[in-house]
Amino acid sequence: MSDILWPEGFIPGFTDNFASNEIIVSGLSAAEIWPLLAIPARWPDYYPNAADVEIHGGKGPELDLGDSFFFRTFGFPVPARVVECVPPVPGQPARIAWHGWSGEPGAADRLDVHHAWLVEDLAAGRVRILTQETQNGAPAQALAATVPNPMINGHQDWLNGLVAAARSAQG
Repeated sequence: MSDILWPEGFIPGFTDNFASNEIIVSGLSAAEIWPLLAIPARWPDYYPNAADVEIHGGKGPELDLGDSFFFRTFGFPVPARVVECVPPVPGQPARIAWHGWSGEPGAADRLDVHHAWLVEDLAAGRVRILTQETQNGAPAQALAATVPNPMINGHQDWLNGLVAAARSAQG
């Protein structure tokens, strides 16, 4: 199976917090998952931890490489920029990732994240959805020390909602 591509400074094991969630389900494809993930205006419909989503510069509705956008999640206002965007094609996993931040550079409350998704068709009509996020900064250290880890639980809710929305769209 494929894995996430990490930029320098955000490699798991060398960051302040790391969350990894994955789900494999049958009866769905990467092509059915992609629009629910790549069109952020849809996130609040199936993931209650995403709000106030907007893509800047008149872009959208689907995210593309280099797009800047904003959303609120986990109590943080998060401006973000898409740093990887590969829609699904047969034989290749779909990938989308963004660098997001909260707070001013150098501030004690600064949080920097790399949130990556991989959506991969598997044999026998299954799809694998992997989401991983690394974080740096004091807020990330606090999240990592929280039990249970809110990132793990929140991202699992995102995955479950994404699958439910895709199944609902099938009719």
